[in-house]
Formats: sequence, C-alpha cells, structure tokens
Amino acid sequence: MSQQYFVTGIGTEIGKTLCAAVLTEHLQADYWKPIQSGDLHHTDSMKVASFISNTKTQIFQEAYRLQQPFSPHHSANLDGVHIDLDKIQLPQTKKNLIVEGAGGLMVPLNGKDLIIDLIKKLGLEVILVSKNYLGSINHTLLSIEALRNRGIPIKGIIFNGDRNESTESIILSRTQIHLIANIPTVQKADTATVKHLAESLKFNL
Repeated sequence: MSQQYFVTGIGTEIGKTLCAAVLTEHLQADYWKPIQSGDLHHTDSMKVASFISNTKTQIFQEAYRLQQPFSPHHSANLDGVHIDLDKIQLPQTKKNLIVEGAGGLMVPLNGKDLIIDLIKKLGLEVILVSKNYLGSINHTLLSIEALRNRGIPIKGIIFNGDRNESTESIILSRTQIHLIANIPTVQKADTATVKHLAESLKFNL
C-alpha cells in the first residue's frame, strides 16, 4: 500500500518545502501542492522538482495558481478567483504521494474554508513540520490540538532546523506524538543536500 501524507507546518517560513522535498526523495514519491500563492516563476513545485534526483517522482499540476504572494483567500480575490474545495481532487497515483499545504493550518482559502478543512477533505494523514523558535511550543501544541479536534490523523512530527531538546521533549511528552525525524539546518537547499538528507537520516514512517 502506498504512503500518502499531507505535509503542513506550524506557520510560514519553517522549511516545509525542504522537508517535503526530502520526504519525496526518501519515499521516491509523487508530489503535489494544491495551492500556490504568488512566486509563479519559482513555485514550490519547481523547487521540489529541482531538488530531487530520483527518476520515479511525478510533480502534479497545482489546482490553483494565484498571482500575488498573500494569503490564498486574498490572492484569489485579487485574481477574481474563488477557491472551491470540491474542485481540489487528489491526483490519481498508485505511488507514494507527498501533498504540501500553504502556510499553517488556519490559513484561509475563502470566506469559509481553511487549510485544515482541505486536509480533512483530502483524508490524508498529516506530517506536521515544526521549527524551534521562541513561541514554537505554543504554535506546535495548538496545531496538534486543532488537528485532533477535527479528527484528522497525525502520522507524526518533523523538527526542522537547529535542535532544542527542551522544546522537543516537552512537545513529544505532552502530545505523545510520533517523532518522524530531525532535519538539521542546511546552508544551501539543493539536489545534493536533499539527496544526502533523504539517504542518511532515519525516518520513522
């Protein structure tokens, strides 16, 4: 049976795309980002495609490509587009699949729906990416609580960046969440780095 996960984060700019790329390479999975908001000449799909080196991965087209680099609901309004969850369907694949979200769980997609609603609709297990910074414990615990309150299954957590054992241990002990991996800070995200991380790290999946 294929392994299919939705990769989300406790916020923005925490290295979610790097983690998604490493997981894609490690699992030789297909990759899909349903909603790209802004930076259409250097999308996350393009980044992942440039990072991976295996020959099995297929990068699926985004369901929505929005022009402006804002919250998806605002970018969609500026583009005259309505993001409709019913029009976002999982790609058909028998292979492993990594789906990457946009920002954190409570990012609005329209006047009603949030990223967490999209996750619920797609029905995938979640891999939560956390990064150690002042306030990350609060953001991580709230994210886990929100997922559990919605009945969304959590595969586990990835801590990305510099280690902080005090932060990580309190999150793990309070939530009993499964630790998938620690991905260290990288000086440069590129194909060689992603390949090295995918092959050298132990992933508890």
